Amino acid sequence: MASKINRHGARETASAGAIDIIESDGCLTAVLNRPQAGNRISAAMAERLIELAEKVEDDDSIRVLALTGAGNTFCIGFDPDVDQRLVESIAVITKPTLTIINGDALDEGLELALALDIRLASAHAHFALTQLRRGVMPHFGGTQRLARLIGSPQTLKMILTGTAIDGREALRRGLITYIADGRARLNHCAADIVASIISRAPLAIKLVKEAVFKGFDMTLEQGIRLEEDLYALLQTTSDRGEGVRAFLEKRRPLFKGA
Repeated sequence: MASKINRHGARETASAGAIDIIESDGCLTAVLNRPQAGNRISAAMAERLIELAEKVEDDDSIRVLALTGAGNTFCIGFDPDVDQRLVESIAVITKPTLTIINGDALDEGLELALALDIRLASAHAHFALTQLRRGVMPHFGGTQRLARLIGSPQTLKMILTGTAIDGREALRRGLITYIADGRARLNHCAADIVASIISRAPLAIKLVKEAVFKGFDMTLEQGIRLEEDLYALLQTTSDRGEGVRAFLEKRRPLFKGA
């Protein structure tokens, strides 16, 4: 997934960490680079991620955001002074987002991973929310997003006991979407997922995300009506016409996002 690498945050001290940026073929990958601290996100790293969320949303050349960690850990948490807007700024991105969980995702690190659309993880990664040991509770959406994925009983078990689960158990429970053994296989699987997403029409993808996430707060009848309205809207786009032509001509469509 890498071809052009830009090192942002170079002026920061090593202890504050940095966000490394990899841009390739429509995918922007943000790498949490603070391995000496388990990729714990500092205030400076959080500020950079918030800026990147805005860039991804506004830049039409970026089709997918991927997030991963340097070394053998994804992220073990946040520093106390991290901007509270961080996780939500990524959660509201209308383009597809992917977490490549290359190692342990703990506490706020897991809450961050939960805010992205698709989670791909190493089989050896561990997942836990242990904030109660410090006398605090998850407050970056963990109690809400985890419960929506694995159900409230399993969520309460993980939070109240601090129980950690591995990648295979996370896959079985629905916390992650894909699993891979080893970093090379993880990267290969991530590249396949990104390529598959980018081959789809960007406007249709955006409307699918809107239908799925807004539907959580609706009755089934309301959700189906929303789906129908978004489908009707999609029929008015040039991408829809290109999709039909490409199908009839038995070629790959050339979507323009319009």
